[in-house]
Amino acid sequence: MKRFFGGIGDYIVNSDKTIWLFSLVATVYSALLLSSVERAGGVFVRTQILAAIIGYGVSIIISMIDYEYLARYWYIAAIISVLMFAAVFLFGFTVTGTDDTAWIRLPGGLTFQPSELVKICFILTFATHLDHLKKNGKLEKLTSVLSLLAHALFPVAIIHFQGDDGSALIFLFIAIIMMFVAGVQARYFIILICLLSVSIPILWNVIMNEEHRSRILALADLDGNALTDYGYQQYQSKVSIASGGIDGYGLGEGYRTGLGTVPEQENDFIFSVAGEECGFFGTILVLLILLVLIIKVFTNALKARDELGSYLCYGMFALLASQTIINIAMVIGMLPVIGITLPFFSAGGSSAMCLYFGLGLVQSVRLHNKDVTNIKLSYTRNERIKI
Repeated sequence: MKRFFGGIGDYIVNSDKTIWLFSLVATVYSALLLSSVERAGGVFVRTQILAAIIGYGVSIIISMIDYEYLARYWYIAAIISVLMFAAVFLFGFTVTGTDDTAWIRLPGGLTFQPSELVKICFILTFATHLDHLKKNGKLEKLTSVLSLLAHALFPVAIIHFQGDDGSALIFLFIAIIMMFVAGVQARYFIILICLLSVSIPILWNVIMNEEHRSRILALADLDGNALTDYGYQQYQSKVSIASGGIDGYGLGEGYRTGLGTVPEQENDFIFSVAGEECGFFGTILVLLILLVLIIKVFTNALKARDELGSYLCYGMFALLASQTIINIAMVIGMLPVIGITLPFFSAGGSSAMCLYFGLGLVQSVRLHNKDVTNIKLSYTRNERIKI
């Protein structure tokens, strides 16, 4: 028993306590905001808390496993991803308030969004791919860069066909940032930027549908029908945030939140609830919580014992940073609405639970980096004694 509690104590001491603490704070804050949203109908808090409990539990298990061991079985993560995608095509459905077929039904009336789990699997497989190329001195070769692009575009293409272009965009950001920090030469990024620039007419006229184009145009159409159509959600969001002033109306007291004035306020637009009910201070608190988590994940990448550990942390950093920046910009009308959730805050058990899985990978890098450090220190002392 003493050994058991001693192991728990060592785990607490060596893990990144800031990440555990701030992810817990994010969960509690999210639950408070969602409890207010429930006044307008719906049950969100119970799902969020259940997802957090499962997510925390599994993330602790993940963190206790050496990430190198997990990377050794990268193909299992790849198989899981393929099965998740297949399940969506076979059994997928569209939930209320969305226009993409990206969910599957689970027993007990629960739903699950497979792309959220695939994001974590992708970080693991892509980090392993990068590490393999780097160790073998092949990262600078064109064929290697093309293999990385193929690796990244596979889930992007599938998710695009499911209609979830927001998630597809996040996969691209994760891949690009991981490739950049791994040392892929700048000329390949320049070529990519040039190709994207040239293909803008094709993207606009062929890849994008009428709804995509309307959402982009709505950002500049402040006097037209965008305020009552594709720009309505963002307009109402900005009004809610502005109405909260400095300190807000108080949790559970927001008039517009209670009426459900902002469509999907529990999901992509949860930031507007924080703005109305908790005011400027409440929105700053949301940003600070996420900023601390992002910075801590980034610093764990810098302190990793090897490049594989760094790539895993950078992948999670890219996921958190890109979703946070895009979601906030979307809510305040600086980017079009593309269906990207605010990490740890937006309603949705799939997203919350899988984000905790990702933090488990980061903690694995942290914990096993600590083990190696202790071993090295012990070895050095023994060598000094021999000398």
